[in-house]
Amino acid sequence: MSFSLLVLPALSRLRPLFLLLFVIVGVTGCSSVERQPRVETPRVIRDQPREEVVQLQIFLDGERFGPGVVDGRPGEFTAKALDLYRQARDLPADWEPDLSNLAAFTTYTVGQGDFAALGTMASEPVEIAMQKRLPYTRLSELIGERFHTTEAYLRQLNPGVNFASLSAGDMVKVPNVKRPFYADRFPSQYRRQPPSRGVRRSVLINANTRILEVRDEGRLIAALPITPGSVEHPAPAGEWKVVRAVPWPWYRYDEGVLKRGERTTDFHQFPPGTNSPVGILWAGLNRPGIGIHGTSTPETIGRSGSHGCIRLSNWDAATFYTLVQTGMKVTIR
Repeated sequence: MSFSLLVLPALSRLRPLFLLLFVIVGVTGCSSVERQPRVETPRVIRDQPREEVVQLQIFLDGERFGPGVVDGRPGEFTAKALDLYRQARDLPADWEPDLSNLAAFTTYTVGQGDFAALGTMASEPVEIAMQKRLPYTRLSELIGERFHTTEAYLRQLNPGVNFASLSAGDMVKVPNVKRPFYADRFPSQYRRQPPSRGVRRSVLINANTRILEVRDEGRLIAALPITPGSVEHPAPAGEWKVVRAVPWPWYRYDEGVLKRGERTTDFHQFPPGTNSPVGILWAGLNRPGIGIHGTSTPETIGRSGSHGCIRLSNWDAATFYTLVQTGMKVTIR
């Protein structure tokens, strides 16, 4: 896997009403490839009512300790996020947050801008490369990612609602997450820390637990679920550094790399978008072709592998963008 970097003017039509600078990053080979083993969830979480699990998930998500998708299912990442939050705050191993005043759900009013963000996706690489953007294709997809959940759970929360028939002004029930992900506001409204703070920070990627930790002078400040490569193409163990963090990257689709690990001249450049194989962010490392990036399929985080890269949900990638700095040390083990 490898990449090349070219700076081009912004494509103003990529995000309606927002003018951004996009950097073309020929990222190759970071699509999902296989399922990963699951870890048993502790009974203390597994036996909670589903609404209480949602409350716990949105609490942890709001503290930057990602539980994965917010869907009330007591998966392994919820347990890991709670354990890491306890460790970060020096709390007892049996500590539980008081969630009595935390609403699990809220309502969202569909806006006209939501429909402007929708589009179509071609199925063949040559046609995808001809698109101006890789957008959301369904309103339920947009709302699901905005509120850190899945389309399936949205349908469960809104029985009888046909998302394809909704109009501007209609309201739907959604998880009450602290920081909804608005793609049209990224990166302009996602404030980053000054470089002076970034040099104190480091990233630890644990391929076994599938967790990305961000530490500030050794203190754990964020933990996010990831997909760290695969058996055939593992994330490269060692000490690395972030060389750049690129919002809205272009993706170099090369079947030679994806199928044989060989870079070829027969490739396609996919434009940026929420449905890009590398999502909304590419944080490249000083190992050619390897980076930390988003994804178009957040429900597969931790469940399917990638070709050596480290995948985050787009909403966690946006969080990571606010924490990452060029030159940050990245340890993969």
